[in-house]
Formats: sequence, structure tokens, C-alpha cells
Amino acid sequence: MKRVKDIPFFKNIKEIREYQFGAFYFFDGLVIAEINAGATFGWEMAKRAIEAAQDVFGKDMPIAYISNRVNEYHVVPADWAKFYANRNQLNFYSVVGHTTGSFASLVMERMFFKKSIKQFTDLEEAISWSLEQLKDHGEKTKGPKH
Repeated sequence: MKRVKDIPFFKNIKEIREYQFGAFYFFDGLVIAEINAGATFGWEMAKRAIEAAQDVFGKDMPIAYISNRVNEYHVVPADWAKFYANRNQLNFYSVVGHTTGSFASLVMERMFFKKSIKQFTDLEEAISWSLEQLKDHGEKTKGPKH
């Protein structure tokens, strides 16, 4: 499975935030997360990622988030509600994974995330989809040209 650093798109990187639990890669309007193997990803960790996104993008910019599940890790189910309740800027969400486990948690995530979660098996396809969604969103919010 591809990692962010291994694909040509990486040359567009704005910033990287690395934590004990994983790394977050920031591009224009796009965040790609790679959580470390064996980590238990909970609200306190998510809060740090949200604060980093606000530092990089500001508080009003729409964001596409890709969870690149290159490693097996755990998410604290009770914390999902907190994450989604506090992540209003998250306009587009996709998951990249190959294992049954990487998609199994989508059932629970979909209970908390009001918008759709797109599934991919290829990181570059997820990036293309996310960038297209951001572009379309930008065109819709600008309205018709006069």
C-alpha cells in the first residue's frame, strides 16, 4: 500500500505534523493522516490534529481528509462523536485501505459523520477525488459569474 511520501503528489506538501501516534500531511485544503501501527487513536490525539489543521488552514477553509490506513490501529469508538462534533470544517472524508479491518470501522464512523465517507484502495485515486470535491465546492460557493 502506498504511503504519502512515496507518491509524486508529495512534492505539493505544505507542512507535516508528526506525533507519537502518527503523521498528518497538509496540502492545499487536503489533510492525509497515517496513524502508526498499534496506536489507539482517541479524542486527545484527534484534537491535536484538528488544532494543527486550524493552524495550517485557518478556521474557515473547507477541508478534505484522507485516512490512509497503511497500518493497523485502533480507534476509541466513544470518541468518534466528539471528533465529528468538533470538526465542522471537514467537508470531504475518504478512507484508503486494503484490509477488512480498515473498512470495518467505517460502519461505526458513518453513524457519526453526517456526510458520506468515500472508500478507496488506492491513495492517488483518493487524492484525485478529494481535490475534485474541493474544486467543485469552491465553484459552488463562489456562485455564478456576472
